[in-house]
Amino acid sequence: MDRAVIAVEKALEQYGAPIYVRHEIVHNKYVVQTLEKKGAVFVERTEEVPPGNIVMFSAHGVAPVVHEEARQGRLATIDATCPLVTKVHKEAVRYAGDDYDILLIGHEGHEEVIGTSGEAPDHIQLVDGPEDVAKVEVRDPSKVVWLSQTTLSVDETMETVDALKTKFPGLVSPPSDDICYATQNRQLAVKQMGAEADLVIVVGSRNSSNSKRLVEVAKLAGARDAHLVDFADEIEETWLEGVTTVGVTSGASVPEVLVEQVLEWLAERGYADVELVRAAEESITFSLPKELRRDLRDEAAALVAERGGSGTPVA
Repeated sequence: MDRAVIAVEKALEQYGAPIYVRHEIVHNKYVVQTLEKKGAVFVERTEEVPPGNIVMFSAHGVAPVVHEEARQGRLATIDATCPLVTKVHKEAVRYAGDDYDILLIGHEGHEEVIGTSGEAPDHIQLVDGPEDVAKVEVRDPSKVVWLSQTTLSVDETMETVDALKTKFPGLVSPPSDDICYATQNRQLAVKQMGAEADLVIVVGSRNSSNSKRLVEVAKLAGARDAHLVDFADEIEETWLEGVTTVGVTSGASVPEVLVEQVLEWLAERGYADVELVRAAEESITFSLPKELRRDLRDEAAALVAERGGSGTPVA
C-alpha cells in the first residue's frame, strides 16, 4: 500500500498537479485527504478525467475494460495496482484460459473483487463466505479453482475454502497464498494481542477491508472489546472503563503518525507503558510503477493530438 501512495507523490512531483486517481488510492481517509491537498484528484469513473491528462489506477487494481476506457479517453495512465493483486489477476487469466470455473472468495462491491472479476467475467463467480457455498454451481467439478481477495482474514478465507472442498473435492488451490503479507502479519499480531488485551483499538478507515477484519480477529482472539477509528479523537473515554490492557494496531495503509497519536492519547490517560508485539519481519519491497520513468505529460498531449480531439492538458 505504501508503494501506491509514494507513486502518487512521485507523480505529483514529476508531472505537477493535477494527477487524477481512479478511486481512493488506498482505503484510508487521512492519506486521501493529504494527497488531495497536494493536488491529487480522486474520481469514481475514468470518463471524469479530461482528455490529455494523467490517470492513476489504485492499489486495488482495475478490470481490462478500464484500461480501454483510458485509451478511448486519450489519457496517459499509471498503474499502481499492488503486485500481489496483479498476481491474482494473472492467475484468473491463466485458469480461464484453461477453461476452469474460478471461485473468487471476496466481498461483493469491493474494488479489488470488481477488478479481478473483470479479467475473466465468464469464468468467475463470487463466493462471499461459507454461507454462499451451497448455491455455487460449476460446469465440471474436476476443473474448478479458488482465488481470493488479498485483504481478507486468513481464517475467514480458509473457512470458505474448507466448505468449498467439501462440496468440490477436486477443488484446485492457487500456486501460492494470495492473502497480502502485510494483512497476514497484522492478523497474526492481533491474535496474540487479543488474547491478552481487554480492549483493542484498530487505526483504519471504515471502507478498509483489512482494517475491519482486524477488529473481527481481535474479538475472536479473546479481546473483550475492539473498535475501529480513523483518528485518536474518535476514541471514547467509556471504552476504557475497567480496562487494564489496551492493544493498538493499524490497517495496512495507515500512516505511522496516526498510530503514534493514538498511543499519545492513551498515554495521557494512564496507558503509558508500551510493549511491541511483532509477529513477523516485513522485508518485501516492490518497485514503483514503470510509467513513472516516462514523460507522461507529453504522452497524454500526443494522444489528444493524434486523434484530433479536443482536450486541455493541465500542467
